[in-house]
Amino acid sequence: MPRLLDVSDDVRAEIGDEEADRLLAGDNAPGSYDCTSCRTPGDTQQERTSTVLFVGDETAVLAFAHAACLPSQVVQVNEDQLQGAVQSLGSPGADASAEAPPAQAVLGVTSGLILINGDLHPALVVEPTGPISRPGAQSGGDDFLPLLIEQGFMPLPELAQAPRSLPGWSVLLAMGRLHAVLQPGTGGAPGQVAWWQAHQPLVVTEGWRAAANKTQTVLVFAAPVGSIGRQPREDLLRDALDKAAANGRLVAAAMPLAGT
Repeated sequence: MPRLLDVSDDVRAEIGDEEADRLLAGDNAPGSYDCTSCRTPGDTQQERTSTVLFVGDETAVLAFAHAACLPSQVVQVNEDQLQGAVQSLGSPGADASAEAPPAQAVLGVTSGLILINGDLHPALVVEPTGPISRPGAQSGGDDFLPLLIEQGFMPLPELAQAPRSLPGWSVLLAMGRLHAVLQPGTGGAPGQVAWWQAHQPLVVTEGWRAAANKTQTVLVFAAPVGSIGRQPREDLLRDALDKAAANGRLVAAAMPLAGT
């Protein structure tokens, strides 16, 4: 049965006319799917659906999205990010949450340009909505920063220089919107999984996206609940970061940009 699929010229060029025609005819397309953007169910027989092709260095994975969420497109990702990224973005029932191993907490994420040593850096600031304790901890304290330090984030006493790169982690953008922060697979598993992923892709400013595309690196800052708050301007965000750093409540890492 024919499907209500959108196959862009770029996707068709990658998969070939024969495969594209089979998809449109319903031969190789699923009836139901989980949208790779918002992760809610979709039906190719009932609603317009976009084909989204994630392309690595050697392999490619075809995913599906509500046409209202994403247009049909090709998304370039690193080969070692491909499987984990697609799996993470396609997980059903996910919310704007993150596993700050090993505890689960809802995180707030703010984007902004941060001036460090005379250079503007695209940055994400992560702050949970409540304390995070280790499983089994009796004190009910907040272990958010120690858990992140164990993952390789570095404490920042001041914002005098950019933090070091954190191997295996990356920030995923698609069509200029923020989708996820990815971390290495657990237990030595290959690929990556989502440490945080947006319930709806987050819009970033043109300036932020241009800076990220130029440097191919995003600085990710994290602080415990109550340290930063939702700041309406970048200068206020920087002031809050400086205060959190001075109080020993800020960790950070540099991560490569995945996607565009």
